[in-house]
Order: sequence, then structure tokens, then C-alpha cells
Amino acid sequence: MFIGLDLGTSGLKALLLDREHRVRATASAPLTVQQLQPLWREQHPADWWGACELALATLLGEAAAQGIGADEVAAIGLSGQMHGATLLGAGDAVLRPAILWNDGRAHSECAELERRVPNSREITGNLMMPGFTAPKLLWVARHEPQVFERVRKVLLPKDWLRLQLTGDYASDLSDAAGTLWLDMARRDWSDALLAATGLTRQHMPTLHEGPSVTGVLRAEVAARFGLRRIPVVAGAGDNAAGAIGMGIVRPGQGMLSLGTSGVFFVATDGFLANPARGVHSFCHALPHTWHLMSVMLSAASCLDHTAQLTGAADVPSLLAAAERRGLNAATPSYLPYLNGERTPHNNPKARAVFFGIDAATESADLANATLEGVGQGLVDGIEAVEATGARAVEVTLVGGGSRSGYWAQMLADIANRPLLLREGGDLGPALGAARLARMGIDGGALGDLCPVPAAIGEFVPDPARHALLARRRALYHRLYEQLRPLYAELM
Repeated sequence: MFIGLDLGTSGLKALLLDREHRVRATASAPLTVQQLQPLWREQHPADWWGACELALATLLGEAAAQGIGADEVAAIGLSGQMHGATLLGAGDAVLRPAILWNDGRAHSECAELERRVPNSREITGNLMMPGFTAPKLLWVARHEPQVFERVRKVLLPKDWLRLQLTGDYASDLSDAAGTLWLDMARRDWSDALLAATGLTRQHMPTLHEGPSVTGVLRAEVAARFGLRRIPVVAGAGDNAAGAIGMGIVRPGQGMLSLGTSGVFFVATDGFLANPARGVHSFCHALPHTWHLMSVMLSAASCLDHTAQLTGAADVPSLLAAAERRGLNAATPSYLPYLNGERTPHNNPKARAVFFGIDAATESADLANATLEGVGQGLVDGIEAVEATGARAVEVTLVGGGSRSGYWAQMLADIANRPLLLREGGDLGPALGAARLARMGIDGGALGDLCPVPAAIGEFVPDPARHALLARRRALYHRLYEQLRPLYAELM
């Protein structure tokens, strides 16, 4: 058996996988985000460990109820939210709450880093964005110098969990790629970019490919959960791990993820980039493999927010009302920028907007506008990624939002391409983390270890609906351009 742990933003998920690719048990534990100031998003690492303990105990309890002993677990793989800055001092003491991926405070530091390292885009393949890790460290150096001078190690969220599990400072290349300290083509730290933030390699974890074993469980952790001192593999950032779970490991395979954030992901066998349009160019979780990715900071979370605004009983009831009402030419438009935006705008000050409300507008109309606005933003990302020349031959739809057939069909109509649903599409990165754990100790053919799950549904675009949505797409773009100067004036 293999355990996958996925440290998300809203919770930690644990999954138990057997060698026949069957998921035998799952568990989760919730997390909350602190928002002390506008643009700030933080979490306390101690909460991550508390969630990990709870999820592991629940998972192993579910396994035991099926007659599966903890001693049958052979390895653990890790996945997690990317870009978070977890700062450790002497004795591995956490110096401040971790600054998260959707934190937008370090906008001016991005410009400063590009000034200090003029060829940073060539090194990293990416535009400096405030959500990435490097600008956050420059922000800490400027605004919390008493904290910065005590920094001994900088770890990404899942790698802080690894430290608690094994005592090792280690990371994988797919997650490290999101720091903007990585030389993407060389798959190694960039000394120039580290120096630009006042750091050296000594502040960084060691780098490993995703399936590589980085350590074994500490004796006290193993004893607590009844596990053997099993290996822990490097793992992957959440999107790369989600792709591994869906078998997206070869060029031309693509994935559209509808989670808290929205992601379009395409695997490549070479280093490609489009930093000018905010495309993320990262190492994949497998050796000699890269991927391109567009990221919306708010996707399914927009629907949660609209449900709160309209007083809906819950999201499923709001979705049902939206489907009954339908979307038409009179439906309001929506810009889905609750937390700013990455691809293609790189604008942390962008804000969500409903436009075109009149006296006849109902809550179901606002729901349809939200679904469409997120879809239009995702297509912005698809276009930015495919401008590199990397095109997805087929696209798998994953994430919590994929459970809505109504939304899935709308996405297919906006994108004007078929979207596939596959078994396990709602399991998320924890499945990929478990698969990487198996690779780390079993080896074997990639097709055997990362099979593409069976298709369980397909959404084919309707030409008439696409024509309507294409006309509305022009208004969507005009709204952002008209509002962009006003966003710049926001605090």
C-alpha cells in the first residue's frame, strides 16, 4: 500500500492506494486561511501538522476497518500547495506564519527582482509574480528585517511537512520550480536569483526528482501511527501531482482543473515558456519532463462566494437553479478576480465584478454569470499556453467543479473543444503523490505505474452555444480593459 498526502489550502487530504491502482481509503482534515490585511494570505505551519496527524490517523483507522494493517504501507508521497514561504530559524523554529500562494503583497518586489536579475525570465521561464516565493522573501527582508536576518531555511509547505515526518530538508523539482529560484532548463537552483534575495543554496532544501526517496519516517512518527520506518519520496507540487494521478505524463496530454483555483496544464518534453502572458513554465514531477500551466487564482471559489452573496442554501442548490434558468444574451457578465489574477494579467489588484444587472436579474443569473466568467478566464489561460506551440490533443477535466455536468458542458462550449471526465478525477493530487511513492520503491514502466484512468464522460461543444459565448467573450475582455486603470488605484 502507498499513502499520498496532499497539503491543500482549505484542507489536507490523505489517500491509500494499492498495487492494483485501487483507492482503499481516503481522509481529510480542514484548514483555514488568515487574511490580516488586503492581499495578505497566511497559514500557521503548526496547523498543517495538526491536520496531517488527524488525516493520517483517520486514514489508517479506515484501513484497519478493512483488515489492512499499518505495516502494509510501503511508502509515502507528498504533494501540496505551491509557492508558500515557510521560514525557519535556529532549531527549525517557525519564524512567522507562512505566506501563501495567493498572497499578493509583494508586487513591487517583483519589479525589483527583475531589475536585479535582468535575465530572470530566461532563467526561470516565468514572469515574476507576487504569489511566487522569491518576491515574498524580498518583502520580508524589506518589511520584517528582524525576521529575515534569522532565516536559516526556506521550505515550501509540503516540504515543511516532510521535515516533521523525516527530519530532512528536501524538495522536488516541480514544486521548487514555483519559487522563481530555479534554473528551469538546468533543473537546479540559480545562484544569481538566490543572491538577488539575499540567500544562498545553504538556505534551500536539496533537490530531487519526484519519485526519488528523500528520507524515512522518524522513529517517533512511525511508532505513533504504527507504521514501519518507511521511505518518503520527493513528491510534487499540487498540479503536477494531480497530473500524475490522471496519467498526464507525455507531450500533448492536457488537464483542466476546477478547484479553489483554476489551472490548465499541458505536459511537454522540453523547456518552453511564455512569460509575457503569465504562463507558468515548470519542471514536471518526472525526470526530463516539463509542463506549461496557466493559473486563475479564483475558480470554484468564485461559485462559493456567489452562493454566500445570494444567500443560497448551498452550492449544489445554486447550480441547480442556474441550470433551470439557463444562460442567455441578457445574463450579466462576471470578472472572476476575487484575489487578483495571474494568467494572463499578472494583476494582484484586479477585483471581481458583476456587470449588466437589471431589475429582472435573479440569483440564478448571477450563478450563470459566475460559471461563465470562470470559464472565460480559463480559456484565456488555454490560449496563452498554446501560444507557445504546445497544444493539448485531449483535455481531461478534474477538480471539485468537474462534478457539475452543467458547468462542464458550458466550459466545453466556451473553449470549443471536447472535455473528458475520467475515473478518479475528483481524488486530486493525493492520488499522484501515492503513485510517486510507488514509483520510488517499485520502479517499472511508466505506462504501468501511471495509467490514464478510463473515461467516464465526454462533453462535446455545441456550435450554437459556442457562438453565443464567443460574442459574450468580447464583452468580457472589454470590461477588464476598461477597469484596469481603476484597479491600479485600489489600495
